[in-house]
Amino acid sequence: MTGKANGGTRAAFVVVTCLYFMWGFITSNNDPLIAALRGIYTLNVAEGMLTQFAFFLAYFVMSLPAAGLLARLGHARTIIAALLVMVGACLLVLVASRFETYAMVLVALFVMASGITALQVAANPLVASMGAAETSHFRLTFAQAFNSLGVVLGTAIGSRIMLSEDVFAPGGHVAEGVSRATALGVVDHAFVLIAVAIAALAVLIFAFRRRIEDAATDSAVESGSPLQALRSGWALFGALAIFLYVGAEVTIGSVMINFLNRPDVLGVSLREAGEFYLTWFYWGGALAGRFIGSALLTRIRASYLLTIAALAATGLTAAAFLLSGPAAAYAALGVGLFNSIMFPTIFTITFERSKASHASVSGLLCMAIVGGALLPWMSGHVADATGNIGATFLLPAIAYAGILLFAASGARGRAPSRDGMVAPVAMH
Repeated sequence: MTGKANGGTRAAFVVVTCLYFMWGFITSNNDPLIAALRGIYTLNVAEGMLTQFAFFLAYFVMSLPAAGLLARLGHARTIIAALLVMVGACLLVLVASRFETYAMVLVALFVMASGITALQVAANPLVASMGAAETSHFRLTFAQAFNSLGVVLGTAIGSRIMLSEDVFAPGGHVAEGVSRATALGVVDHAFVLIAVAIAALAVLIFAFRRRIEDAATDSAVESGSPLQALRSGWALFGALAIFLYVGAEVTIGSVMINFLNRPDVLGVSLREAGEFYLTWFYWGGALAGRFIGSALLTRIRASYLLTIAALAATGLTAAAFLLSGPAAAYAALGVGLFNSIMFPTIFTITFERSKASHASVSGLLCMAIVGGALLPWMSGHVADATGNIGATFLLPAIAYAGILLFAASGARGRAPSRDGMVAPVAMH
């Protein structure tokens, strides 16, 4: 490859990496959004979790259509189309605020996540193909680090904008004298800024569209039906583990702000809970853990490291459920550090063990991200039934125990993948 071609590929890689940052930024805004909407619409825990249900349901519904769109339009046009859909979702949020309709917010979040699903379907194989096969893991890990950075900054900025202490009282409700329209206005402000950022990114992708298409290889559009993976026990086990992991991670992040706001936990304001504790302890721990985990994975087998992480996460979520006060708070926040390596290591172990094609396994695992829709909603019902928001941690504790079983099973020997290579993983 010539120096000019290398330069074009590097430029395309930098631009595509911005997508990882953006969808991490947007996804993490769901956490402060839930706290804001619960106060604005007086929602119980399960009703608040419908935001995540609507958002992550799109992964299950839209993964296969997005793959078909990629095959038809190519990478650059698929990415641009996805970004325009996401801008439209932001505008739907503004319409929902105008009519003060929670259901329309849920529709907007589904549309937003549909665009993000298309981004992931297009970007993950694209990044993996932008260079030598032996360095694909570095490129994916590097891009995923920017995804985590987007999550951290998204939570901090979203909490600062949407959870203003001038709007929300200490108990999480809209402050006295503040109208619902005014409270929805702070949500609108956040989504206007998101829309502007997405539009700017779409312009950037358009400017680099030819370099992006030139950087892609034929393997970047490999496809396969998830139905093929249903014949593989390890693919199904891996899909279950992904379902449990995403569900547990999203549940904890979604409830954290309201959990820390309680007087019997930390008693901090919604804004402080989101902008400081959730951002720098939970999501910041995940960001740090990805760098630490990357280094440890050069010395420790993925199945062993996943076993340690799952065991720690099980213990911490159980402690958050059983304890109260600062001990429960810091146990819950500490889970973020151990979440960090779970998603990619579950993918890796599944690819190593399953005899199904990488494309079909990857499709099934991406569809299993729907756990982020179901487990938070179920956990919300548990909390509402018991009258204790701390009970939200019960199902995540069980989920991490299931991941521990998957990790322990994967630690028994080592099975190479069909072609001796570990395929690139999708990023969450």
